Amino acid sequence: MEGLHPKRNVLEQIGYGILYSILGVIAFFQIYPLIWLVLFSLKSNQEVFNASPFALPIDPKWGNYINVWTQGNISLYFFNSVWITAVSVTLTVLAASLVTFAITRMQWKLSKLVLGLFMIGLMIPVHSTLIPLFDFFLKLNLIDHPLAIILTYTAFNLPLTIMILLGFYYALPREIEEAAVIDGCSVHRIFFQITLPMTMPVISTTAIINMIYNWNEFVFINTFISSDKFKTLTVGIQNFIGQYSTDWGAIGATLVISILPILIVFFFLSNKIVEGIASGAVKG
Repeated sequence: MEGLHPKRNVLEQIGYGILYSILGVIAFFQIYPLIWLVLFSLKSNQEVFNASPFALPIDPKWGNYINVWTQGNISLYFFNSVWITAVSVTLTVLAASLVTFAITRMQWKLSKLVLGLFMIGLMIPVHSTLIPLFDFFLKLNLIDHPLAIILTYTAFNLPLTIMILLGFYYALPREIEEAAVIDGCSVHRIFFQITLPMTMPVISTTAIINMIYNWNEFVFINTFISSDKFKTLTVGIQNFIGQYSTDWGAIGATLVISILPILIVFFFLSNKIVEGIASGAVKG
């Protein structure tokens, strides 16, 4: 029996080698589009059309980044993306936390019905709401106003955020909150000083997911916003597409700038996403 152990170790090493090789190939195909985009952003229009798509830039055009930042209003679009995303994420997470707290911690007759109505929101296609929302915001004089975007992002992200928070809230021990009630703590203090701090792992997860969606969203911004002062990065790319010519290098540079914040946030906080989802999936 002792002679079987070396064979088992060899088989395990071969298995791990095959597994890592497969994962390496998958990782390459996942990462290569980002590398290709960076190389694309350093090319001129002549290189884009005349050279191979996989060719390295002969003379890297770093000026593409300078041009889009200084002449293409990308700095303004970047700032708009940052503050609109930050406000929308904050409102969504706070509202979803309040709703989840009310559903899981308070006893009232319509709690299940309200939860069901929020979950129905997951089944509503985004594009089917464009015309009703446009008409609604038009009557409120919110067309070409950032509030229309913030309200839309908050409403559409609420169902998914509540669904993620529910599992975590059900797993939270009630003993701490019950002790606070006995000590005379109000509902508001229980939520803001006890429950909310305990849910920070899952709140981080939902904040990151909402941030990625809001940052990359295109349809609502393109529909409700027309003036440059409120546009975000996703629609700012259209500035480099003309009737007779298109600056492909500038488009590539804009795309690289737009994905960098998401990559940085995901790189440093990816463990928070896994931690929050895992903790919310375990129901105590």
